[in-house]
Amino acid sequence: MSIEEKLEAALSAVKAKSPLVHHLTNYVTVNDCANIVLAIGASPVMADDIAEVEEMVSIASALVLNIGTLNARTIESMLAAGKRAKSLGIPVILDPVGVGATILRTKTAEQIIKEVQPTVIRGNMSEIKVLAGLDVTTKGVDSTASAENAEEIAKKLASDWNCVIAITGKTDIVSDGRQVYRIDNGHPILSDVTGTGCMSTSLIGSYCGANQDYLTATVAGLVSMGLAGELAQKSLTPQEGVGTFRMRLFDNIYNLAPESLAKGSKVSCE
Repeated sequence: MSIEEKLEAALSAVKAKSPLVHHLTNYVTVNDCANIVLAIGASPVMADDIAEVEEMVSIASALVLNIGTLNARTIESMLAAGKRAKSLGIPVILDPVGVGATILRTKTAEQIIKEVQPTVIRGNMSEIKVLAGLDVTTKGVDSTASAENAEEIAKKLASDWNCVIAITGKTDIVSDGRQVYRIDNGHPILSDVTGTGCMSTSLIGSYCGANQDYLTATVAGLVSMGLAGELAQKSLTPQEGVGTFRMRLFDNIYNLAPESLAKGSKVSCE
């Protein structure tokens, strides 16, 4: 089966199953993450209290852990929910937002990777290089690292940690340690809207909740965001900007059909 056929089947599965995606995510983008999950055809829940996270994740199809606005309370909840999810075979998607910027973020991401063993880790080049133990300068939650050797880094980390690694940037790189996919969907304007990375992770969670092929699910999530970004930008008039773009980004995710995803994908495999 070609990657295009796999992408079409993956989105069809999301729309048919409407998987429940449990989030412990950051409060800057929580509403956008919930809405992007609804738009693709899945169902979001944003429960983060330690008293209910294990019970909630037990009925979910996927768990998204996003460390964008860390605090001691949510760290405890993330670890508890993550361990419970893994014990039940529920995929865990980690978004190590801003890792490397502070000791707390770095230690928390490392602890989640060690104790939870995520199914998918999605980050920008700076974040992934920090997790790989490479020397890199961070700028808040934005990437400043070169994408040089991205394929090799993704493949090695995926193999070492037995997970899918996704590095997002001008070209997205996704690997399970064996195959490496390059995704060229997207538009630079996506980086001008807060939360598009977080939303991409939520889309990956939506696909993982409906598909057991987590490599394809990760590719599908990133292609969905990139393609929707392309279509939203193309529709803008000269007088319109990021506000209209953000609204149309959601519209294009909502209206994305399986055959359109397959046809519009720009994916190559190494």
